[in-house]
Amino acid sequence: MTSHKTAQTMKPATAAKKLGVYLEATPAAFREGAVSRTELNALQSDPPEWLRDLRRDGPHPRPVVAAKLGVSISGLARGGVTDALTTEQIEELKKENPDWLRRERATQAEVRKETVRIKEKREERAKRAEQGEPRV
Repeated sequence: MTSHKTAQTMKPATAAKKLGVYLEATPAAFREGAVSRTELNALQSDPPEWLRDLRRDGPHPRPVVAAKLGVSISGLARGGVTDALTTEQIEELKKENPDWLRRERATQAEVRKETVRIKEKREERAKRAEQGEPRV
């Protein structure tokens, strides 16, 4: 008996998320069909013009907008940003640097510091455990 392999496919929304693009801005042909793993790999390794344009100019999905602004997705929502933004709109927000953006960037910086502190503490505990020291 021979095994019959079928191509692994994903919904367009999943593929758009993996590609880091806003689904509604993709071509209709992309939105309307399933995307195979092979097609996704081809899009990632040799992106067509529409994909390069979307990645460069947007509109960008919220995770990309948040990363470009240096805030969390929740921070975007607290700042009233609920829609996809273009690169131009993101740059304009950076220039304006409203109060909410400054607050959210500061919050994000504190979260990163705390994450590093916790990681270092865990590494130190693991090191002591390897050396047979009692836990403190």
